[in-house]
This record gives sequence, C-alpha cells and structure tokens, in this order.
Amino acid sequence: MNESRDRIRVLLADDHRILRDALRALLEPECEIVGETADGETAIQMAVHLRPHVLVLDLGMPGMGGLAAAHRIARASPAVKVLVLSQYDDEEYVAEALTEAGVSGYMIKSDAASDLLAAIRAVHSGRRYLSQSIAPIVLARLRRQDLPGAREAMVLTRREREVLRLIGEGATAKEIAKRLGISPKTAQVHRENLKHKLDLRSTAAMVRYAIKHKIVRVD
Repeated sequence: MNESRDRIRVLLADDHRILRDALRALLEPECEIVGETADGETAIQMAVHLRPHVLVLDLGMPGMGGLAAAHRIARASPAVKVLVLSQYDDEEYVAEALTEAGVSGYMIKSDAASDLLAAIRAVHSGRRYLSQSIAPIVLARLRRQDLPGAREAMVLTRREREVLRLIGEGATAKEIAKRLGISPKTAQVHRENLKHKLDLRSTAAMVRYAIKHKIVRVD
C-alpha cells in the first residue's frame, strides 16, 4: 500500500513563512504538504498543476486577495477543496467566502492549533466546516440569503460598498483604513477583491463604476 497516496494532499497559501512552517509541523505526517506559496496568483497556478485535495488559503495575502483567488480556483480546478484560514471573523467576509467564492470551510486562525486537522478531514470528505465561534452568525446570514431577492442584493457586501464609495471619492487605501477603522492591509484586500469581483482593472475604472451605479454622488 502506498502511504503517500492515502494521505490528504494539502497546499498551503499564506504570506507569513513562520505560520506556514507551523502549519506544516501541525499537519505532517497525517497530511502530505505538496507545496507552499505566499500569494494568490501562485496559489491558483499551484492548485491547477499540483492538484491538492485541500488548499489552506489565507485571505490577506499581497496582490490578489484570497477571496479573488478562491473564485478563480473554483473555476480552474473545481476538485480542489478550499479551506480559508483567516484572522477575519467579519460576517461579510465569511458569508462571501461561502456563498460567492465557493469555499468548503472557514477557520479562524486562533482555532488552527486545535482544529485544523479536523477541518481538513471534513472538507476533504465533502462536508462544510466552520469555526465554532462564527458558525451561528454565518448560518443566520445564509438563511437570510435564501429569501427571495436576497442573492441579488449581495452582489456587493456592505463593507465593499463602503470601500467602493470611498474609492469613488478619491480616498487612498490608508485614508479608507482610517475612516473605516480597519488596517491598511485590510483596506487593500477589499480593493483587490473589488477589482476581481467587478472585473475592473484600475482605480479609475472603479471610480467610474461607483459613479455609474450611484454608489458615490457627483454634484
């Protein structure tokens, strides 16, 4: 019997090398770590070429954000199960990951030491996984989205509309972060996710979109 064939093949995508090393130590030898990367673009390429069973994906990587990468992986390599491992416990992030990006699970990083292996086993077997701390609010959100017309209203999340409005007003990522009380890195993640979600290639295009859809007013 081939032992490596029986193990779950895992790809790690997180921009913190120390965390990836910790995850590798946590998962081996039960899982086979087939690769590591620190950005979303490379995660997509490696998912296609390495064909892992499970991709453990951070949301806040540089360049293409994790949600945008998950969207692309769902189309390019649908057999790969995506488990988000993130510090973000915001309802908007979690709901979008599960309903729009098609991920199989969402785990808060603080839960990884005790629950990551169980989460990987769950999504690999075809089940959905949620950290216990976020499960109640996410399930409530998903039930609300089953109401008629709710899906159309969720094209952009509330936070994304706030960010897009500020972009339309000419705010930089640092200014957006200050006005919304979030970190500059989180503001940049929102910007990148908006670009990929709306298929917009530049800030100017985002401003035009915000004006056209009356997200920002122009007197």
